[in-house]
Amino acid sequence: MSSSSVSSSANRPEQKEELDPIVRNALRYTISPREYQLLHQYLLSRAPAVRKRTLPPKRYDAIANGGDDYNAAAIRASLRLAVAAFSGLKAWDLVKTKLLARDAPKRPQRPIPVYKSPNVRLTCSLSLILLFHRLLRRFFSRLRESLLTQEAKPFRRRNPRISRSLTSRLAPAIGSSLAGFFLAVYPGDQLRITIAIYIFTRALEFSYNYIEELGYFRNRPPWFGSWMLMPVACGQLLHAFVFDRDCFPAAYGKFILDNSPEYIQARPGGYPKHLKWPSTFDIVDNLAQISKEGWPSFTSPIMFPNSETLPRSLTAIAPITSPAHPAIKHLSCALLHPNDPSCLRTYVSYWIQAFPKVARLFSMIFTALSLPRYKSFLNSPISTLNKLAKNVLRMSIFICGAIGTSWGSICLLQNIFPRNFLPTQRWFIGGFLGGMWAFLERKNGRGNFLYSARMSIDSLWKVGVKRGWWRGIKNGDVLLFVVSLATVNVLYEVAPTSVSSGVARKGLGVLRGEGWIDRATLPRVGQANDGEEG
Repeated sequence: MSSSSVSSSANRPEQKEELDPIVRNALRYTISPREYQLLHQYLLSRAPAVRKRTLPPKRYDAIANGGDDYNAAAIRASLRLAVAAFSGLKAWDLVKTKLLARDAPKRPQRPIPVYKSPNVRLTCSLSLILLFHRLLRRFFSRLRESLLTQEAKPFRRRNPRISRSLTSRLAPAIGSSLAGFFLAVYPGDQLRITIAIYIFTRALEFSYNYIEELGYFRNRPPWFGSWMLMPVACGQLLHAFVFDRDCFPAAYGKFILDNSPEYIQARPGGYPKHLKWPSTFDIVDNLAQISKEGWPSFTSPIMFPNSETLPRSLTAIAPITSPAHPAIKHLSCALLHPNDPSCLRTYVSYWIQAFPKVARLFSMIFTALSLPRYKSFLNSPISTLNKLAKNVLRMSIFICGAIGTSWGSICLLQNIFPRNFLPTQRWFIGGFLGGMWAFLERKNGRGNFLYSARMSIDSLWKVGVKRGWWRGIKNGDVLLFVVSLATVNVLYEVAPTSVSSGVARKGLGVLRGEGWIDRATLPRVGQANDGEEG
């Protein structure tokens, strides 16, 4: 027998030896057999030096399937989500510090421990929610199966209520939602509240879709729809913007003020620099004070130079109201449009100035959003451009109408209502009238309406806590998140089509461990368990 055969026979037992358990588990929890096969096929097999040191795909498949691959797949998905989330958050921090805040003065910041870093805690929160959602779903599914067996009949007889709950078809969906409590890993700031409110509104939206599928809104009038959220949301937001700006979303207020020509008086170009001019928020604060004082009439300093024409609490707006037109009757009109005594003409001038700017903005936005659908443009360019122009026109009219009507309603209600009739509540009425423009976008604006409703809910809750209308609950946003997640899971289990977004349905499939699939497109969906005990 040759020495080569002896050496080869001596090496065979070594190849059959098991890998180190730590290495084996690290491989199983890092990469799946299918992914390893693709990696080996396109990368590892092309490098001879690497190929000799790596396992063949069949060998890796045997190692990976040596245990429970469901738990390994759940851990793999959780780790990948953690890596992706942390990388995205760090990239966003880099963009904010290097690009968006390039010219802003930098303040020295104390180093934060790793366990207190918001990025780390948000990453841990999201990855733990995904991991335990899958593990809890499998636990309750197996528990339900075991309780439905013949051997568990005595337990079901002794504990009928618990048995009915645990053997229900909805038990895995509700039980897996307990993973939502890991949202508390992230500190309770605005982002956590936003996440909870977002899931809450989505749960309400899907619940409405389910009720609609049951036929309860079959004979609804044609004007009934999600656009009706907009008047209420706009009314609440405008009232909060005037009286409780610390409870109002700052970005929303900046957009309103930037698109309010004719109503927000900017500092004139030739105005002396040593004299103070009211800022935009000073104007809003004084409008709030005017309403609290019962909407006083305007006394022109031009006509009565020796008289006290402004209350002492409103002297800050004197640079705007002092040269105002003497024919103006109301102090609010002198503050909003001091150069023109006609409220109607000011409203028309607002449209002339604001509409082109808003139309340009939404032309760029809708054009950018339509780039992925360039094939439809190549197939029918005329119809595609016509549809794009209609969307831009409707959205621009809606936004300009909402902002302009909210400001113009101040003048309108002054001429309709007595001075002391609903002095502060008429801001809500004005915002409500502005939100009625949403009727134009009722077919395509559901996402915008829900976005405004979410901001309104957040603002209303903060206003209520500030004014003592209700008391906040510790970690109440986490409880709301868990209940909302359970509602979404139940609706997806009972009627997948009630989840109106394909991306949301596939995301729920990933959350449940089913993969990137859409159960609403599967045949005979939801009918497999009709005969089960529950």
